[in-house]
Amino acid sequence: MAKSKFEYVRNFETDDTCLRNCYIVVRLDGRNFHKFAEQHKFTKPNDNRALGLMTRSARSVIEDLEDIVIAYGQSDEFSFVFKRTSNWFKRRASKFMTHVASQFSSSYVFYWKEFFGEQPLLYPPGFDGRVVLYPSNGNLRDYLSWRQADCHVNNLYNTVFWTLVQKGGLTTTQAEDRLKGTLAADKNEILFSEFDINYNSESLMHRKGTTLIWEKRDETVTKRVKRPNEEEKEEHVTRARRRVHAHHCDIIGEQFWEEHPDILEDDNC
Repeated sequence: MAKSKFEYVRNFETDDTCLRNCYIVVRLDGRNFHKFAEQHKFTKPNDNRALGLMTRSARSVIEDLEDIVIAYGQSDEFSFVFKRTSNWFKRRASKFMTHVASQFSSSYVFYWKEFFGEQPLLYPPGFDGRVVLYPSNGNLRDYLSWRQADCHVNNLYNTVFWTLVQKGGLTTTQAEDRLKGTLAADKNEILFSEFDINYNSESLMHRKGTTLIWEKRDETVTKRVKRPNEEEKEEHVTRARRRVHAHHCDIIGEQFWEEHPDILEDDNC
């Protein structure tokens, strides 16, 4: 960049370098998504098209930024965890947040038709973001546990609420009044005793959210091979490929982390 007398204005920029040896978490939330969902007639309480589009957009972010070791999403939010040793963009928080937000938002628009077909996108969606640092594996796991617990609380409420409206004939105001002061056990009882619905049998994606991680899995492809003095023939070739895979499971307990020990870095790094 050529120097000029105006270059002094760079001194007004603030230093937003993220503290070293911390996991960097970027969380995106849909902006005014209640209105967006109404305008685009999302199915209540869960629209699998919308959830699939959120996951596809998140996958696009992870594939673009390989320093992301895990991402977790539910409803209109997604959290992206960058490895604690990442030096991407010199660990500048503004770069992390703006790149993730812009990549996610553009992907949401780009892949809209893949999930909603000919239903038009009426206006551009918006996502706000924040950056939070977590210094230990325990802190990071507690953060992800918090988001999954939030998924459970919100989904249970929404499942009962919309069941009362759609199957019980209540208005939204009546359903809200009915659920005031109820505990999880009360909500489960309403579903089971009045509508013969076992909440634990509901979709894992709705109850647990979506966890995205990098995994190596064997993939078999068929190739046509021509060897000297032989006719061309098909052969099956198996190779291990590293791709982003989705899981709809519990991430609060130990099993997930024991099965994927490579996600977390040593606390002594």
